[in-house]
Amino acid sequence: MFQTRIHGRGGQGVVTAAEMLSIAAFLENRHAQAFPNFGSERTGAPVVAFCRMDDKEIRLREPVMAPDAVLIQDPTLLQQVDVFQGLRQDGFMLINSARSFEALGIGDIARNMNPLRCVCVPATELALRFLGRPMPNAVLLGAFARLSGRLAVDSVAAAVRTKFSGVVAEKNITAARAAFDEVDRQLTQQAGVTHS
Repeated sequence: MFQTRIHGRGGQGVVTAAEMLSIAAFLENRHAQAFPNFGSERTGAPVVAFCRMDDKEIRLREPVMAPDAVLIQDPTLLQQVDVFQGLRQDGFMLINSARSFEALGIGDIARNMNPLRCVCVPATELALRFLGRPMPNAVLLGAFARLSGRLAVDSVAAAVRTKFSGVVAEKNITAARAAFDEVDRQLTQQAGVTHS
């Protein structure tokens, strides 16, 4: 079973991101579940959503305490919430930011993890460029598809089309593919550094 925890703030589409992630898994003939955990249900309040994927039926219903991956939609949460709680050293870490791990104040955490499983991607900037709105959720799923290798970016695109339609869906997909390409570029560069 592969478990993902998504952190963000109310209004950023955290719950929708988890739902689209589970739909992408369903489209690849896997079992999946997605559900949120709300503290305060107001815009801007911290929100957590979970997604599990497996090749067999999933019977667990509790929150994801030991995630295989964490997606951070809002980097301001890094200093407010323990977003890395339970994340293994060989887990995946994806943060919506154009800044480095050092600049975000989490260099120590990143250095203790596999550098090919940790990426910052400017999802909000990509969303603004392609959508005209700061909605990083679908964008991060494109990045996640490349980082984790757990889903095809085409499955993410198909999942986006189940939640959005027309021009909005296509702009989200374009932004998600741009994030996929950005992560590919970063990982290729990092692999070159690692093997030098």
